[in-house]
Amino acid sequence: MLYTINKSPFLSGNLASCLRFAPPGSPIMLYEDGVCAATTGTRIEALIREALADHAIYVLEADLQARGLNRLIEGVQVVGYDVFVDLVAEHNILPWL
Repeated sequence: MLYTINKSPFLSGNLASCLRFAPPGSPIMLYEDGVCAATTGTRIEALIREALADHAIYVLEADLQARGLNRLIEGVQVVGYDVFVDLVAEHNILPWL
């Protein structure tokens, strides 16, 4: 399953909750205000660096640009909408379809 985070980790606890429950190997997509978690020099940086040991972490490029963010944590993968859609299709397969 692809886990998605769209809220700022500075205003919401959804990133920490996600990291507690997401099984190792599950990819995580940061988009909208969730992209703030991917920046260096914040109190969230250590959490993301630790999570990178167990998860591929993606960040949506358009949302980074919209917020003027460019100092990213090494290992976080910047992707476009096309890759976001591919990740959803790859990781959210419903067994009854």
